[in-house]
Amino acid sequence: MNSWTLLAEHPAYFTALAAVLGLLFGSFINVVVYRLPIMLERQWQREAQEVLGLPTIEHERFDLCLPASRCPHCGHTIRAWENIPVLSYLALRGRCSACKQPISARYPLVELACALLSVAVAWHSGPGMAAMALLLFTWSLLALSLIDHDQQLLPDVLVLPMLWLGLIVNAFDTVVPLAHAIWGAVAGYLSLWAVYWVFKLITGKEGMGYGDFKLLALIGAWGGWQVVPLTLMLSSVVGAVVGVCLLRLRKHSVGTAIPFGPYLAIAGWIAVLWGDEIYASYLQLLGY
Repeated sequence: MNSWTLLAEHPAYFTALAAVLGLLFGSFINVVVYRLPIMLERQWQREAQEVLGLPTIEHERFDLCLPASRCPHCGHTIRAWENIPVLSYLALRGRCSACKQPISARYPLVELACALLSVAVAWHSGPGMAAMALLLFTWSLLALSLIDHDQQLLPDVLVLPMLWLGLIVNAFDTVVPLAHAIWGAVAGYLSLWAVYWVFKLITGKEGMGYGDFKLLALIGAWGGWQVVPLTLMLSSVVGAVVGVCLLRLRKHSVGTAIPFGPYLAIAGWIAVLWGDEIYASYLQLLGY
């Protein structure tokens, strides 16, 4: 009996495996969300210095692997046993083992969120290549949402490879047929591109960034053109509700820019996994 047969006969094993993978990748996502924007900023600085003919400022190696993670308060190097997802945070009672300063609760929350989203994918899709592909899709959307929330940035270095991967995965009809995926990428990009230019021509202002176009193209490449309208509708509703709540709580003013990427990512994830069920329920509600 091979591994896939075992997982197919015992879906609970696959769900448990997805939860463990989600915890591990959640920990890695925390690293990506913090380090990738810094890496990109340093790269842009080097490129600008070269163009302007200025001396290049050398930094110590800083990437997704090195240097080792450290406490932001005292510089204590995080040891392996202190870096186990969720469990280490609980064992340390949320404090650095060296200086006893609090560790942000965001780290275990991201790990738990990633695990729960992974379990949802495993439960929805069952063991198979579609589920493994959708796990990658889910993890990438979580990372992009957090980066956009923190930096108002959707890095091409993540978005474009995942867009192409969606097309490659669907070349084998893994999630949707390839033709649907291609037109999904086209529809995703052009729909927000059109909204951007209409808004700019009317108001003279930019209502969103090009990263949002590419993110919706990514979602369309994974879920097909059918998920694009639902993604736009759900993201607009959630974004409007959250925006109104923030205004009422006075955490933002009317002119404050709010990143749209997280709402697109949440809506797109729901649309790709449950779009058919949502459409069917809607048609049943209308009596069709």
